[in-house]
Amino acid sequence: MPDPPKRRDFLGLAALWSAVAAMGTALAGVMRLPKPAVLPGPMRVFKLGDPAQYAVGSATRMEAGGFFLFRDEQGFHAISSVCTHLGCVVAHTEGEGFACPCHGSRFSTDGTVVGGPAPAALPWLEIVMSPDGQLQVNAESQVPKGTTFRV
Repeated sequence: MPDPPKRRDFLGLAALWSAVAAMGTALAGVMRLPKPAVLPGPMRVFKLGDPAQYAVGSATRMEAGGFFLFRDEQGFHAISSVCTHLGCVVAHTEGEGFACPCHGSRFSTDGTVVGGPAPAALPWLEIVMSPDGQLQVNAESQVPKGTTFRV
Protein backbone atom coordinates (compact mmCIF):
# COMPACT_ATOMS: atom_id res chain seq x y z
CA MET A 1 0.00 0.00 0.00
CA PRO A 2 1.41 3.43 -0.97
CA ASP A 3 2.26 5.97 1.68
CA PRO A 4 -0.38 8.68 2.20
CA PRO A 5 0.67 12.12 0.90
CA LYS A 6 2.46 14.26 3.37
CA ARG A 7 0.73 17.27 4.76
CA ARG A 8 3.41 19.60 3.41
CA ASP A 9 2.99 18.18 -0.13
CA PHE A 10 -0.80 18.55 0.06
CA LEU A 11 -0.56 22.20 1.18
CA GLY A 12 1.97 22.97 -1.55
CA LEU A 13 -0.31 21.52 -4.26
CA ALA A 14 -3.33 23.37 -2.83
CA ALA A 15 -1.39 26.67 -2.96
CA LEU A 16 -0.26 25.97 -6.54
CA TRP A 17 -3.82 25.22 -7.76
CA SER A 18 -5.18 28.27 -5.94
CA ALA A 19 -2.62 30.47 -7.71
CA VAL A 20 -3.51 28.91 -11.09
CA ALA A 21 -7.24 29.52 -10.47
CA ALA A 22 -6.58 33.15 -9.46
CA MET A 23 -4.46 33.78 -12.57
CA GLY A 24 -7.11 32.17 -14.79
CA THR A 25 -9.81 34.39 -13.32
CA ALA A 26 -7.62 37.49 -13.73
CA LEU A 27 -6.87 36.54 -17.35
CA ALA A 28 -10.59 36.13 -18.07
CA GLY A 29 -11.19 39.63 -16.66
CA VAL A 30 -8.39 41.15 -18.74
CA MET A 31 -9.72 39.47 -21.89
CA ARG A 32 -13.16 41.02 -21.22
CA LEU A 33 -11.86 44.61 -20.88
CA PRO A 34 -12.02 45.58 -24.58
CA LYS A 35 -15.73 44.73 -24.74
CA PRO A 36 -18.26 47.30 -23.48
CA ALA A 37 -19.81 46.50 -20.12
CA VAL A 38 -23.11 48.14 -21.06
CA LEU A 39 -24.59 47.80 -24.50
CA PRO A 40 -26.68 50.66 -25.86
CA GLY A 41 -30.40 50.05 -25.76
CA PRO A 42 -32.79 50.68 -28.59
CA MET A 43 -33.64 54.28 -29.42
CA ARG A 44 -36.85 55.21 -27.73
CA VAL A 45 -38.49 57.03 -30.64
CA PHE A 46 -42.21 56.47 -31.12
CA LYS A 47 -44.28 57.25 -34.22
CA LEU A 48 -47.79 58.24 -33.21
CA GLY A 49 -49.56 58.59 -36.54
CA ASP A 50 -51.31 61.47 -38.26
CA PRO A 51 -51.71 64.58 -36.07
CA ALA A 52 -55.33 64.96 -37.24
CA GLN A 53 -56.34 61.82 -35.33
CA TYR A 54 -55.84 63.64 -32.01
CA ALA A 55 -58.67 66.00 -31.06
CA VAL A 56 -57.97 69.43 -29.58
CA GLY A 57 -58.17 69.09 -25.80
CA SER A 58 -57.22 65.41 -25.81
CA ALA A 59 -54.85 63.66 -23.42
CA THR A 60 -53.65 60.27 -24.67
CA ARG A 61 -51.63 57.85 -22.57
CA MET A 62 -48.91 56.07 -24.57
CA GLU A 63 -48.13 53.05 -22.38
CA ALA A 64 -45.43 51.62 -24.67
CA GLY A 65 -43.54 54.91 -24.62
CA GLY A 66 -44.12 55.86 -21.01
CA PHE A 67 -45.61 59.30 -21.69
CA PHE A 68 -48.82 61.26 -22.18
CA LEU A 69 -49.52 63.13 -25.42
CA PHE A 70 -51.57 66.30 -25.08
CA ARG A 71 -53.13 68.42 -27.79
CA ASP A 72 -54.45 71.90 -27.13
CA GLU A 73 -55.13 74.99 -29.25
CA GLN A 74 -51.40 75.79 -29.46
CA GLY A 75 -50.30 72.31 -30.58
CA PHE A 76 -48.88 69.13 -29.05
CA HIS A 77 -46.74 68.41 -26.01
CA ALA A 78 -45.60 65.17 -24.39
CA ILE A 79 -44.96 64.66 -20.67
CA SER A 80 -43.27 61.58 -19.22
CA SER A 81 -45.49 59.29 -17.16
CA VAL A 82 -42.57 58.02 -15.05
CA CYS A 83 -42.41 59.47 -11.54
CA THR A 84 -39.08 61.12 -10.78
CA HIS A 85 -39.06 59.64 -7.27
CA LEU A 86 -38.68 55.89 -7.86
CA GLY A 87 -39.93 55.33 -11.40
CA CYS A 88 -43.56 54.38 -10.80
CA VAL A 89 -46.09 55.17 -13.52
CA VAL A 90 -48.21 58.20 -12.65
CA ALA A 91 -51.92 58.55 -13.31
CA HIS A 92 -53.38 61.58 -15.05
CA THR A 93 -56.60 63.27 -14.01
CA GLU A 94 -57.94 65.96 -16.34
CA GLY A 95 -57.66 69.39 -14.76
CA GLU A 96 -55.93 68.10 -11.62
CA GLY A 97 -52.58 66.92 -12.95
CA PHE A 98 -50.67 63.75 -12.17
CA ALA A 99 -50.50 61.53 -9.10
CA CYS A 100 -48.08 58.72 -8.26
CA PRO A 101 -49.94 55.78 -6.72
CA CYS A 102 -46.81 54.34 -5.09
CA HIS A 103 -45.53 57.01 -2.73
CA GLY A 104 -47.96 59.90 -3.06
CA SER A 105 -46.08 62.37 -5.23
CA ARG A 106 -48.36 64.88 -6.92
CA PHE A 107 -47.67 66.96 -10.00
CA SER A 108 -49.53 69.87 -11.58
CA THR A 109 -50.93 69.73 -15.12
CA ASP A 110 -47.54 70.87 -16.49
CA GLY A 111 -45.60 68.26 -14.48
CA THR A 112 -44.34 70.54 -11.69
CA VAL A 113 -44.03 68.86 -8.28
CA VAL A 114 -46.75 70.04 -5.90
CA GLY A 115 -46.36 67.43 -3.16
CA GLY A 116 -44.71 64.24 -2.04
CA PRO A 117 -41.18 62.91 -2.22
CA ALA A 118 -40.51 63.43 -5.97
CA PRO A 119 -37.29 65.45 -6.35
CA ALA A 120 -38.00 66.90 -9.80
CA ALA A 121 -40.79 67.73 -12.23
CA LEU A 122 -41.97 65.28 -14.87
CA PRO A 123 -39.87 65.86 -17.99
CA TRP A 124 -41.33 67.19 -21.22
CA LEU A 125 -40.29 65.19 -24.27
CA GLU A 126 -39.32 66.27 -27.79
CA ILE A 127 -41.96 66.02 -30.53
CA VAL A 128 -41.10 66.31 -34.23
CA MET A 129 -42.78 65.53 -37.53
CA SER A 130 -41.26 62.50 -39.27
CA PRO A 131 -40.63 62.65 -43.04
CA ASP A 132 -43.72 60.51 -43.66
CA GLY A 133 -45.98 63.05 -41.92
CA GLN A 134 -46.43 61.28 -38.58
CA LEU A 135 -45.94 62.75 -35.12
CA GLN A 136 -42.83 61.36 -33.52
CA VAL A 137 -41.84 61.52 -29.84
CA ASN A 138 -38.23 61.03 -28.80
CA ALA A 139 -38.43 59.75 -25.22
CA GLU A 140 -34.64 60.14 -24.87
CA SER A 141 -34.68 63.89 -25.54
CA GLN A 142 -36.11 66.34 -23.03
CA VAL A 143 -37.26 69.86 -23.89
CA PRO A 144 -37.96 72.84 -21.62
CA LYS A 145 -41.31 72.86 -19.84
CA GLY A 146 -43.90 74.66 -21.94
CA THR A 147 -42.40 73.67 -25.31
CA THR A 148 -45.24 73.06 -27.77
CA PHE A 149 -44.99 71.45 -31.20
CA ARG A 150 -47.17 73.37 -33.63
CA VAL A 151 -48.66 71.57 -36.60
